[in-house]
Order: sequence, then C-alpha cells, then structure tokens
Amino acid sequence: MEEGIGGGFEGLGDLAIHVILSKLDPNETAIVSCVSKRFRDWTSDDYFWSLYSSNDLNLSSPIDPFGSPAPSFKVAYQLWREAFSMYSWPLVKRVKRCWDSLKSWLGSNFPEVLATLRKGASEEELNEVEIRLKVKLPLPTRLLYRFHDGQEFSENLLGLIGGYSVYRHLVNVNLLPLRHAALESQRITQDLNFSHASKFIAVASSITANEKIFCLNCANNQLYVGTTLLREDGEMMPCVPDTLLNSSSNQQCDGLLLWLEEHSRRLHSGMITVVEKGNQKIISQFPDKPPLCSTAVTNGVQVRASAVLVPEKSDLGSPEFLFAYSIRMSLLPEGCKSHGMTYDSCQLYRRRWIIRENEVVKHDVDGEAVIGKYPLLFAGEKEFVYESCSKQQCTPGSIEGSFTYVPGRLAAPKGEEFEVGVARFPLVKPEYIF
Repeated sequence: MEEGIGGGFEGLGDLAIHVILSKLDPNETAIVSCVSKRFRDWTSDDYFWSLYSSNDLNLSSPIDPFGSPAPSFKVAYQLWREAFSMYSWPLVKRVKRCWDSLKSWLGSNFPEVLATLRKGASEEELNEVEIRLKVKLPLPTRLLYRFHDGQEFSENLLGLIGGYSVYRHLVNVNLLPLRHAALESQRITQDLNFSHASKFIAVASSITANEKIFCLNCANNQLYVGTTLLREDGEMMPCVPDTLLNSSSNQQCDGLLLWLEEHSRRLHSGMITVVEKGNQKIISQFPDKPPLCSTAVTNGVQVRASAVLVPEKSDLGSPEFLFAYSIRMSLLPEGCKSHGMTYDSCQLYRRRWIIRENEVVKHDVDGEAVIGKYPLLFAGEKEFVYESCSKQQCTPGSIEGSFTYVPGRLAAPKGEEFEVGVARFPLVKPEYIF
C-alpha cells in the first residue's frame, strides 16, 4: 500500500507534490508524512509549517509560546501544540486572535498600555487559584490567562478597558492578575453580602473607583458588573448578551472572551478612542461614532455628544440607571457666523436640554453655563470637552438641545448671540457593558 501511494504520487514531480501538499491542513500533513521517507522529507519543508503557523497562530517568525526563537516553523508549531494540548485547538486559535487583535491596536495607539500586559500564567498557578477560590474556571478564561496574566499595577490611567469620568467619579478598568483576582474575590466573599460569591472570580476592576468590579460567574460563564447595591445585596448586571453566550456554548466560549472580543472590535472600528485627561491618556468608553455619537454643526460650531451607562451607580431594583455623557464642542477653522458676519472666537452663554424616557419628555432644562463653565472657543483649536450625567427610570432615553453662544467674549461681545444645535444622542442600556 505504501509503495502504491508513494510510487503514484512521486511520479508527479516535486512541483506537483508541493502544490498538492499546500492544500492540506497540519493534521493531514502529519498523516501524509507517514507514507514514506520521501513524503516525510516533503512534508518537513518549513514552507508548509510557516503557512500553518501564520494561519493558526499569526506567527511571522518561528517563536515558541514564551516568545523565544525556535529553530524552524515546524518546531515552533509543534511547541505551541504541545504547550496547549489540554485545550481544543480551535479555542486556542480564537483566544490568541483575540489577544493579537488587542495588542495590535495597543501597539499603534497606546503602547503604554501594551507594556503593562504581564506574561502568561502557568497551569499550576491557575490550578492554585481554583483550589483557593473553590471554583472551576471556564476553559476560555484559563486560556486568556495562559497568554497574559492581566496587567501590572499602575497609578496612571493605563487600564486596557479604559473608562469615563463624571464630576469626581473617574473610572479606569484594568484586567486583574491572578493574584489580585484571588484577593479581590476573597474580599467580596468576606466583606459583601454576596451569597453566591463562591461561584465568582473577579477579573477586572477600576483602581480609581473601587466599587466598579467585573466578576465572571464560573457556573454559567456570564460576566457581571456590580451595581450601586453590590455591597448591600450583591446586585450585579450581565455584561454580555445571554443569547450570544448560550449560542456560543458549543464553541467553548465564555463571557470574558466575548467581552474582550467586543472591546477589540470597538477599538479597531474607532467607536472608542484614546483621549487625554489632563496630562494623561485614557481609553475613553464614550462612543465616538454614530449611531451612539451624534454630531451637529451650526453656524460654524461643531458639537459631538454621546453617553455611556454607569452600572456601578445604577440600581436594577428601582430601577434607576445613571448615564454619564460627554459633550465635545469646537469652532471650525472658518470661524462662526452670526447674522451675516464671521468671527474667529465665541463663548458659550446658555444651554437647553430636553431629556426623554421612551420618547416622553421628562426634563426640559434651561440655564446658564455648563457645569459652571463658560467655554471660550477659538477657530481651529481643539475641542472643549465636559462630562455630566442624567438619571433615567427606564430606557431607552435620549438628550438633545442647544447652546447659546456670543461672538467674541461674553465680556466683550462682537455681535449678536446665536444658537448652536446639539443633535439627539441616545441613553440606552447596551448589549455589552463596560
């Protein structure tokens, strides 16, 4: 049999054999290598294994799972398969794609956060956490930690998930290393009235707002975030659509992996971006693209607006949802227009907000300034940004309104005041909660 297969194929020539073998997957290539010595030589060609390494693992050079050089792509591929032999290979590839996608974006846009990612945890470290917390970690979460054991602690705003601010409430969410995850999970068990704490492991939290914490339920694989009642009765809300989580059960998927995959999609699409907060940068969770971000240009003034749910200040029982919203206003390079005249600066005087719940007007606010400020805009200069908040009894809701501006300055107006529109932007409880 071996001679028949070998003789028939070998007569085709090296080029034809090369084309045929290039159509095989790694498992088929390994099987073919057993046919004969000639086939073993052909299938050992590193060209094939460079393709498998690229397709499966996104490797452009032969490196092992620890980042060290390997003598060939074939050796590197074998080392990867051996290192993760206890997991399904499709899941390994999916988790690596997730991390590669996040690291690719960070490398181009926020290398400071990329530098905080820790090396992967060992199987022994994962087992120790399971014993310590008396939980069984879902396989996707184990794999996520195998690739990177969370983030190194930093007092700067270097959370991989990022956050938002509203008044003095600043959120910046980091992925927790296993050792911190275990400590935080035990704190929940000891300090909170949280009867099902034994099923949970804390995986992410904000170092700037300790009450914001994300926990993975190891029983149903859902990821949760604590509400304002977390300390009172352990209230949490799911962060990933249950329907998606259930439909992904046959793919060995859990809430943490789905959450990070969605975060990566939002980063790469530009839905969320890096912004400056004082002298620091942060990944802002305020949407920066439609339909969740509205944009209006009136008389040369551009206003962009969007909102984000603040789960740690919301209450599912009442219910009461707190939304933080960000308003970004700027004067376009051509300046502002008022009654036929053009000016290179203008200053905000008044605001009017119309706030709706399910299309019913709940508040109609008219007053001076925004958060006590009267921003002065100059043509072509960067946006003036401010954040505020709104409480909603039900969702969806929305905000729209207008600003009144004076050309020049309030103390020395150059012309008559004019109105600037703020296009409606939604207040919605999202499918994914960050």
